[in-house]
Amino acid sequence: MAAENVAIVALGRRIEPLEALRDELKEKVPVAVVAADITADDAPALAVQAAISEFGRLDYLVNNAGIGKPFPVHETTDESLDLFLNVLLRAPFRFCREALAAMTDGGAIVSVASTFALIGGLRGGAYSAAKAGIIGLTQHMAAQYGPRGIRANVVAPGVLETPMTEYAWQAPRFKRMNFDMTPLNRTGTAEDGAEAICFLLSDRARFITGQVIAVDGGWSSTKFLSEEAATAVPLESKA
Repeated sequence: MAAENVAIVALGRRIEPLEALRDELKEKVPVAVVAADITADDAPALAVQAAISEFGRLDYLVNNAGIGKPFPVHETTDESLDLFLNVLLRAPFRFCREALAAMTDGGAIVSVASTFALIGGLRGGAYSAAKAGIIGLTQHMAAQYGPRGIRANVVAPGVLETPMTEYAWQAPRFKRMNFDMTPLNRTGTAEDGAEAICFLLSDRARFITGQVIAVDGGWSSTKFLSEEAATAVPLESKA
């Protein structure tokens, strides 16, 4: 977004990375930072107020905060259920509500879901349910606020190489589930997700709303299996 000359309000729990981002971009665009947990009652108002006070307007909203390591339904406690729903669905809903009240007509919202909102996934549980809710929320907003020219879309990443996924990146099961089943012969990056978000916010996507764009190298839409995985000798047949 900085490359598109868009002023930014960056919100996160820790002030240090926010200030580092502001310093990194200071020669390009102004960045206002808000240190807050997105699940806090006042977080949406703080973010919107920062946009209005610093820049005089609000044109875009990106719901990008996430949490990983979900559990299947039978292992999910009420505490973890509430955590996933609060971070992944309740907070984005409240940020949308706050932003829509202040947003310029013709603005745009992009929320980050997951391929686990599109297809069944092992261990998805509350994560899958919350991410699927993001799609329903977005499709509603596309209909409700389209007459204002406000567009709402979803980016649904597969597994991208980020600090949140590094704990599992080298695990054999993880590699088989992701790398061996992705047609494109590389891994996805945060930049891949960012490019999709930026496109959907921009005027280049001015007639796109209510859509879900999977950024997963074809993982969710194909039955691909790498040649190495397809020809692997079964474990039980090895000496």
